[in-house]
Amino acid sequence: MSAQAAAETGKNKDIDTDKALLDVVGDQYLTFRLADEDYGIDILRVQEIRGWDEVTRLPNAPEFVRGVVNIRGTIVPVYDLRLKFSMPFREYTKNTVVIVIRTETPKGNKSVGVVVDAVADVLHGHLIDITQSPDFGRETMTEAISGLATFEGNMVVLLDVDKLVKDDSDDVDEDEEGNQE
Repeated sequence: MSAQAAAETGKNKDIDTDKALLDVVGDQYLTFRLADEDYGIDILRVQEIRGWDEVTRLPNAPEFVRGVVNIRGTIVPVYDLRLKFSMPFREYTKNTVVIVIRTETPKGNKSVGVVVDAVADVLHGHLIDITQSPDFGRETMTEAISGLATFEGNMVVLLDVDKLVKDDSDDVDEDEEGNQE
């Protein structure tokens, strides 16, 4: 095999690997800020972006569940990502927004609102370097990280929205169904 053919094969392999990673994490990302860090989600999962508005609190809900809102007849739970990620709570400001995202669960599709400090930008997958998230073990919440992107010298943590808002009862229900057979 010639050096040029070997180089092109290697280049194609890198392109194929990059394409496979883009298939997993998406092609365009809505980026947002949490505690001076940048995060991104697949833009195709974003239904709308809303300013912060009071929610209806739910009794006995986890602290990160701020409550629910009615959006055009659909009751949508609202999660504060700072609290979900064990970051300190910060008072909501005029820049605080709720990103309403569509998630896919074993029980079907649902909408969830996530409170973030501010929306930043839209990144295009072909303009950024994306790598897979390193394995940090079970002690950290890395299951929801689909990749890490580098753009203009900044690191952006790409999140898998399905795993991010995964309901722990989904696992329990599947286990119970398996035990009934």
